[in-house]
Amino acid sequence: MASIRDLKKDINFVLGDIIEAVYIVEGANNRQDSKEGAQIIDEAIETFDDLIAKVNQRDVENRKAHLNNIRVELEKKATGLVEKLNKLG
Repeated sequence: MASIRDLKKDINFVLGDIIEAVYIVEGANNRQDSKEGAQIIDEAIETFDDLIAKVNQRDVENRKAHLNNIRVELEKKATGLVEKLNKLG
């Protein structure tokens, strides 16, 4: 089940990079602990928890399609978070 492991790693890396980018942007603009940055971080953590729970779901009919849908959802949510991050800077 290497694809499940890879998907979990992708979720972790993508959302972790977004959280790290929030800290970098805030640090570059001398705006530590802004409300907007905290909202992006909270949303990234919620997204992580939600997607990992979906990956670990065992009672699905078509596992491959389910995992592909999770990958698409990760891409959409990450894109939305990056757009919010770009407005932060």
